[in-house]
Amino acid sequence: MKIPEIAQLIKAEICTKNHDPDTEILSACSADLMSDVMAFSKSNALLLTGLVNPQVIRTAEMMDIKAVVFVRGKKPLESMIAMAEEKGIALLATDYPLFVASGKLYQNGIRGRGE
Repeated sequence: MKIPEIAQLIKAEICTKNHDPDTEILSACSADLMSDVMAFSKSNALLLTGLVNPQVIRTAEMMDIKAVVFVRGKKPLESMIAMAEEKGIALLATDYPLFVASGKLYQNGIRGRGE
């Protein structure tokens, strides 16, 4: 599933401009602890989180995560948007809670590690 399709599905705003909209997202991880995210290592993945700080972008870059979705109406800081754009990581923001956003993606074919 491509980033614009994900945004439409979970009613998310795409906060970054400098990312590849044709990137195919193959899997997802939902976590607020970046140590948990680091245990999940798949390329072309999506991270859903309620944590809004620069460490999220650093972790996404290290783990080859192509997009981050901030849930529960949280928005990335301008400094985070600039950092993500520099790295080509898409940032999205949705009002859905983590569980609901994850469930909608799962129902539409985005799976987690081991599936």
